[in-house]
Amino acid sequence: MEALLSKLSEQQELTAEEIVWFLKNLTPELKQQLYGRASEVRKQYYDVSVYSRGLIEFSSYCRQDCLYCGLRRSNLNAERYRLTEEEILECAVEGYKLGYRSIVLQSGEDAFYTEKVMTSIVRKLKLFFPDTAITLSVGERSEAFYQALYNAGADRYLLRHETASRTLYESLHPGMSFDNRMECLRILREIGYQVGAGFMVGLPGQTHRHLAEDLLFLKEFHPEMIGIGPFIPHSATPLNGAAGGTVEDTLVMIAMARLMVPDALMPATTAMGTLDPSGREKAIQAGANVVMPILSPLQIRSKYALYEQKICMGDEPEHCRSCLEMRIAVSGYRMEFSRGITTDLTYNYKTVSEYFHY
Repeated sequence: MEALLSKLSEQQELTAEEIVWFLKNLTPELKQQLYGRASEVRKQYYDVSVYSRGLIEFSSYCRQDCLYCGLRRSNLNAERYRLTEEEILECAVEGYKLGYRSIVLQSGEDAFYTEKVMTSIVRKLKLFFPDTAITLSVGERSEAFYQALYNAGADRYLLRHETASRTLYESLHPGMSFDNRMECLRILREIGYQVGAGFMVGLPGQTHRHLAEDLLFLKEFHPEMIGIGPFIPHSATPLNGAAGGTVEDTLVMIAMARLMVPDALMPATTAMGTLDPSGREKAIQAGANVVMPILSPLQIRSKYALYEQKICMGDEPEHCRSCLEMRIAVSGYRMEFSRGITTDLTYNYKTVSEYFHY
């Protein structure tokens, strides 16, 4: 086991079989060593910096029907909302005043926000805040949409691959195409975005082999951002009776991803803090280096319910910033408000659809 940990730390890779064996035989002592190695590697690239991104969740409408998500279109009890362009810009202004120089626009897959609408929003954000990185997370769109938003000034795009297993992906995403998901990631990379991928831990039917495939995909694709969080069941979805993921299993995946993609920006997700009051701090200790405080208006936050019991629903943005800053400092790290830095590398990667052909 220690030999595999050394190989992972020094060579930044393991085979699928080695990952599966490692996960099956990981002891509490080795977990602590794994977290320590991941933290050391993260500090080599980012020192003690934890980067902040102001998150604006601007629409809870979604055309997709993912089995695990509270925003799925079949959830007729979901409270839906859409922010206007003016409201989105007001949230961004507040975030800028608080020091954030990276803004994330996230929503369900809502066709109301057309290419024209989103281009207008991004252009105005770049006009008002030219020193701010703009990240989009609005799902699967056309190549023309992605290109237009990039031309308007968007810098980054978050699109979790969800799972690198075609079979598992299709079992959880009715009506969606695994190939299209992977093609979207390829297109985003080719256009020039800094791309974010990632997956949930603890999904029903997920095995150690699936997790190995996820890590190998991240290693091969080498996204600039990696989002890994626990699956939390929502009562209004078909998976409401599922066990859900755990903080401990998610920490292992964060640490392994850090060692395999050492220069990635990796959030300590709100879902971690929802399951464990110290979950985000534990994620940072295991290799994460990003936090995403919410800037959305208080009156609509609870409606963006991917899962239930989400933390920070009633915190004003200023309070959220000071709380996170204090918690990060107590953990021995420093909260940064800049755009964040990723190493400028040219990756020799296969197209995703070519890599995962099964």
